[in-house]
Amino acid sequence: MRNLMPLFVDLAGREVLLVGGGPVAAAKLRQLLAAGARVRVVAPDVLPEIRDVTVVRRGFTPADLDGVWLVVAAATPEVNRQVAEAAEVRHVFVNAVDDPANATAYLSGVVRRDDVTIAISTSGDAPALTALVREALDEVLPDDFAEWVETAREQRAAWRRCKVPMDRRKPLLLRALNARYDFTSRAPRVPWLSGPEDSWL
Repeated sequence: MRNLMPLFVDLAGREVLLVGGGPVAAAKLRQLLAAGARVRVVAPDVLPEIRDVTVVRRGFTPADLDGVWLVVAAATPEVNRQVAEAAEVRHVFVNAVDDPANATAYLSGVVRRDDVTIAISTSGDAPALTALVREALDEVLPDDFAEWVETAREQRAAWRRCKVPMDRRKPLLLRALNARYDFTSRAPRVPWLSGPEDSWL
């Protein structure tokens, strides 16, 4: 098992190389563009839906990595291995799609609600499980999550004004979130607000 460091990276405006032009590459391209990356695609054959980016119709060469922050290898295992070897020399992280042996970065299953992002990874070994956990989390998150975020922002501003120590903030936030619900009524309960964490109160 790999001991990975979970990390969110800001790709907005940064160069990313996508090696491959098939359906998997097209799916990764959508993710990269949603993150604001400046994507260049290198592949001999490219699907028509891969557009609105720079497309170079040829095989990968190590020089393609010059100036990039990240490379996504969505080609054959042989090409992915070439990409990984060239990237290692240049200290560039590689996401090799469904090819963990040639990867140094792993894209995760992502749940996005308002300004909260939750990422799930199985180190590239079990992508179907990653997807299953992502769907389960998406189902159990409350519908009013945006209001949770707003409550947390308001509480943080108050804590900073009052210089509340970090170790006291979590129980205070839990109280503020609990206060949003009327637990005496038949309103739906939020399980993790009334579960074992009650011991923090």
